[in-house]
Amino acid sequence: MANKFYVVWVGKKTGIFTDWSTCQAQVQGHAGAKFKSYKTRFEAEAAFRGGAQESLKKAKTKKTTSRKYSGNSPKTYSAAEIEDLPFHTKIFTDGGCEPNPGKAASGMAVYREGKVEELWFGLFNPAGTNNTAELNALHQALQTAEKELANQSTVAIFCDSKYSIQCITQWAFNWEKKGWKKPGGEIKNLELIQNIFGLYKRLQSKVQVLHVNGHVGVEGNELADRMSIHGIESQEAGFVCYPCPLDLKKILALRAG
Repeated sequence: MANKFYVVWVGKKTGIFTDWSTCQAQVQGHAGAKFKSYKTRFEAEAAFRGGAQESLKKAKTKKTTSRKYSGNSPKTYSAAEIEDLPFHTKIFTDGGCEPNPGKAASGMAVYREGKVEELWFGLFNPAGTNNTAELNALHQALQTAEKELANQSTVAIFCDSKYSIQCITQWAFNWEKKGWKKPGGEIKNLELIQNIFGLYKRLQSKVQVLHVNGHVGVEGNELADRMSIHGIESQEAGFVCYPCPLDLKKILALRAG
């Protein structure tokens, strides 16, 4: 496999690095780290020159706005962008509910070094909602991320529910400050959100929670979707690992949500 070039705009050290382990050392545990991989040195050098100044501008703006949690919609990542992100572990989540509200379950796909290694399904609820299923999946992903971080891995979570992402990474900060109340009325799924938010606060400087559209051909998202539906059909109350070896073609041929 051809070598990649890793650009670090914001990290312990910035610049262009020719191996992942060196790049990882610069971004691991660094809040707000900005980095990306490129196939050629020419692309990397151009990106570093053009992106360094832009990253600084964004960082200055972020200092004055990041804690307002105004509810801005998260950026949606394409399959190509996800592939280029140089995280060791990438976790995809999804929740399903049939009908909504109705029978609900969650699914998760775990990739390490670009290869899917684990699929998880379950947390069946006969009277759930799509939102609770998505939140449960994100909770499981954060628990998995915590274990990956203990093994010195870098981690990103990809979720197709903007509601779940914004609940945990934006809105909950203000809700907590206001005694877990909001002007518009009750906070739905409050207990679940509080549990997830407590974990997220511990990990937020080390884990990125990113948005991906569902059913647009992103393999990890599609696999998580199939696992959520498998959880509904099997009525699995726990959250269990799908048996190996993984036949991805067969799994992707399962019913989609």
